Amino acid sequence: MIRPATPNDVPVVLELVHELAVYEKEPDAVEATPEQLHAALFGEGPTAWCHVAEHDGAVVGFALWYRTFSTWTGRPGLWLEDLYVRPAARGTGLGRGLLQALAAVAAAHDWSRFEWWVLDWNTSAQGFYRSVGARPQDEWTTWRLDGQALQSLAVPPES
Repeated sequence: MIRPATPNDVPVVLELVHELAVYEKEPDAVEATPEQLHAALFGEGPTAWCHVAEHDGAVVGFALWYRTFSTWTGRPGLWLEDLYVRPAARGTGLGRGLLQALAAVAAAHDWSRFEWWVLDWNTSAQGFYRSVGARPQDEWTTWRLDGQALQSLAVPPES
């Protein structure tokens, strides 16, 4: 069963985020707290949304997403930040169900795009995404500004 997350799902979603970080070889990278995740998903003016996948009454997967905007299409889009299904529940259709639920959100709102990143080494995920009709955008390189570089750029140089 796929459904929108509720505030009661925050602890298990964060647990799944930690499992995803281990899978992606970044076990110590998660800084999010339950309070931060709750505020992002259910606070005043949410900045992200989440769907969960249940199997035998337990949440075993999630898809966390947010709205984007394309100046080229003039319409919003949907960015899938994370998709994860516990290994024991893979192959049951829950990953595809999560993608279908998000595609339905985007289609219902007439949003122009549904996009996400995939690690280069994650060939099993790439095969799965290709099987649902997604295609890589190889002509783009992701750039990131964070940490001290972000802080330094945010402060104007002294004159």
